[in-house]
Amino acid sequence: MTQQPALVTVVVPTRNNARTISACLDSVRAQTYPAIELIVVDNHSTDGTPDIAQVRADQVITAGPERSAQRNTGIAAAAGEWVLWLDSDMLLTPDAIQAAVDTAATTGATGIALPERTIGDGFWTACRALERECYLDEPWLHNPRLIRRSYLVDGGGFHLAMSGPEDADLRLRMRADGAGIALAPVIIDHDEGRLTVADVLAKRYYYGRSIPAFAGEHAGAVGAQGRTVLRAYARNWRRLAKDPAHAAGMVFLRALEAGGYAWGARRGAKDRAAA
Repeated sequence: MTQQPALVTVVVPTRNNARTISACLDSVRAQTYPAIELIVVDNHSTDGTPDIAQVRADQVITAGPERSAQRNTGIAAAAGEWVLWLDSDMLLTPDAIQAAVDTAATTGATGIALPERTIGDGFWTACRALERECYLDEPWLHNPRLIRRSYLVDGGGFHLAMSGPEDADLRLRMRADGAGIALAPVIIDHDEGRLTVADVLAKRYYYGRSIPAFAGEHAGAVGAQGRTVLRAYARNWRRLAKDPAHAAGMVFLRALEAGGYAWGARRGAKDRAAA
């Protein structure tokens, strides 16, 4: 008897992403892997995102208030043995889920990471794309994206006090538990559109507000991640030297991001103290 492939539930949290969600969901539907359930968890969009999702998804659930809560809602609703979460501005190659499931089968890992590259228009987006290229051969920096649902359910899913660092929090919890993480031989396209300096600063400030919660759970992890990033740049110095203009822009963005994280972390610390 031929063994049936394990069901993979793809969970896509979203809010006001009408520009990108069609392509994202279409890339899920175009997978060569035959057993896929697609759940979109929409955080009260006002731009038609839910209407686009209804045409393509098996379920569209309205839930919030943040990405971690949306993902946990999708995990609770999932019927799959595996859960794969995908941001609504990401695109899968047709073989991505098959490659991820095959990697899990050959390695016995509980979680599978799928590295990303940035696509989009404009100078700052090209700087971000160059930065991500430096991480492709750095397994420690890749967060797992396909995980056994039983592990997520037993472990409580994503930390509700975090929005931004919740992926790294899950990765570190898995490593502490001895749950294996392997890297699949595929790359996800992350459509970041046309980035601006204001976009980058606002997002890092928002993510930074969760850093006190993250640091409270994982002592020393913020510094360790920063050192790993710097080592990745050092190993890729030839790549950076070939593109000095975008490398300089990348350094500027990283410095700006550090300021945004610090600014957000101060706000987050005040919020935690007042709670």
